[in-house]
Amino acid sequence: MLTIDGSFGEGGGQILRTSLTLSLVTGTPFRINRIRAGRKNPGLLRQHLTAVKAAARVGGAEVAGASIGSRELTFAPAGVFPGNHTFAVGTAGSATLVLQTVLPPLLTGAGPSRLTLEGGTHNPFAPPFDFLARAFLPIVNRMAPGVAATLERPGFYPAGGGRFTVTIEPASRLHRVDLLERGAVRRQLARAVVARLPRHIAEREIAVIAEKMGSRDLHLEIEEASTSRGPGNIVTIEIESEHVTEVFTGFGQRGVRAEQVAQTAVQAARRYLDADVPVGEHLADQLLVPLAIAGGGTFRTLPLTQHARTNIEVLKAFLDIPVSSEQVASQGWLVTVG
Repeated sequence: MLTIDGSFGEGGGQILRTSLTLSLVTGTPFRINRIRAGRKNPGLLRQHLTAVKAAARVGGAEVAGASIGSRELTFAPAGVFPGNHTFAVGTAGSATLVLQTVLPPLLTGAGPSRLTLEGGTHNPFAPPFDFLARAFLPIVNRMAPGVAATLERPGFYPAGGGRFTVTIEPASRLHRVDLLERGAVRRQLARAVVARLPRHIAEREIAVIAEKMGSRDLHLEIEEASTSRGPGNIVTIEIESEHVTEVFTGFGQRGVRAEQVAQTAVQAARRYLDADVPVGEHLADQLLVPLAIAGGGTFRTLPLTQHARTNIEVLKAFLDIPVSSEQVASQGWLVTVG
């Protein structure tokens, strides 16, 4: 049984989620201690507990320590069991991170799966559904499986209550992916979404993006989400290029002006465009696990975050696969898996 130190690196919940994922993929039991020791409220929160329970159901696992606030957990899977599963966080905690935990082992499962996830879909501390559907899953689908995600109801922080479904047609094995060039930018789309908030918030955000992005080909949209259970606001800037699509976000928060929310997304998008790399820093983090499961792949990206570097160390604990990163340009880094 592997022992994982949940306090190393950035010391957050990603260490637990990646450990659960790779335990399912490899069949390796593990014990993790000092869970989320680097966070203000250490131990398992609701969304982490949901990820544990989801992994246990998919893996038929024996689990000890699965309770709110627990700082130690043991997990021993019996296999990978595809099928129809529903996972509900019960708060505004991220449902997309629960999906992140169980998706990789199901990509090569013995049969198709349909997952229904409830909770936060647009949470400032996790990848929003838009990123999942438009940036991450299209690359996963290049690896051979067929994965489709449908948003039924957005769930903003702090009310939550979102819901989305994911269908998975597995492949016998995953193909490697190499993302070394972005290619020409084909389309840029900025969308401001408001739920149970005045429309002028979105209008102000779109005005800032139109001014700061400085592109004649930028498409602008405003959406009023009528099905949300609580108020919320998100801005997304989607950059569709020849070889990859990236999504950058700004989240509305109490006390933060609409103009600043938009500016946050603009700064991330412009940094990505100026670096001339295909993969942004958050997508880089998300690609590490599927590439490792596929046995290899490469991509060029911005400097790796501490979050990504911590994820790499967890990968190395479960899989005998090299992962390296080297600077190849002033702002570009080459990541090689396998």
